[in-house]
Amino acid sequence: MNPRTRVAIEAARLLYHKRATEYIDAKEQAASSLGIYTMPSNFEVAVELDRYAQELEGSERYERVVQMRKAALKVMRLISESEPRLIGSVWRGTAHKGSDIDIIVFHNHPHEVKDKITEAYEVLGMDTETFNKGGLLFHSSHIRLEVEGYPMEIVVRPASEKEQERCEIYGDIKKGIGLHGLEKLIKSDPLRRFIPRRRS
Repeated sequence: MNPRTRVAIEAARLLYHKRATEYIDAKEQAASSLGIYTMPSNFEVAVELDRYAQELEGSERYERVVQMRKAALKVMRLISESEPRLIGSVWRGTAHKGSDIDIIVFHNHPHEVKDKITEAYEVLGMDTETFNKGGLLFHSSHIRLEVEGYPMEIVVRPASEKEQERCEIYGDIKKGIGLHGLEKLIKSDPLRRFIPRRRS
C-alpha cells in the first residue's frame, strides 16, 4: 500500500469517529501518527471515508440516506419560497452515521426563514458567522434543528452572495439539489449519488 493511501485511510477513520472535523486536520494528524509526510488529496480521503462507512454500516446506510433526504424534503417544502438547496453528504448520497443534513438558502432576512421553520419544528439555535473570502467579508446565519431524529443545519446567506462554489473535497461545483429535483429523486432514484469521477 502506498503512503498516500495509508494516510488517506487513517484520515478517513479520524473523520468518521469525529476525532477530527476538518479534512486538513485529519490528514495532518494521520500523517504525523504514521510518520508519513506525503499528503493525499481531499478526494482520496473522501473515497476512503465512503468505503470505511460502508464497511461498518452496511445496508443500514442506504436506508439512512433515503430517510435523511425525506427529512430534508419536509423542511425544504416549508421554506420553498426561499429556493432552498440540499447540499453536503446527504445530497451527495455519501451520508453516514453521525452526518447531518445541510441545506443552503440565499435570503436577505434569516429570521424570516427561521420563523417559517418554527411553524413545524423547534429551532435549537441560530448563529451568525462572518468570514473572509478573497479579501471580502461575507455573512451567513446558521439555523440548527433536528428533524426525524437527524441533525440539520440551514445556512442562510444574503441573496447578493448567490454564486456557484467549488467543493473543497471533490473539486466540482457544489450544485446541490432544489425542492422539485429532490421530490423527483426520491420517487425515481432515492439512492442516486452525485459524485464526480475520481481524478487521476
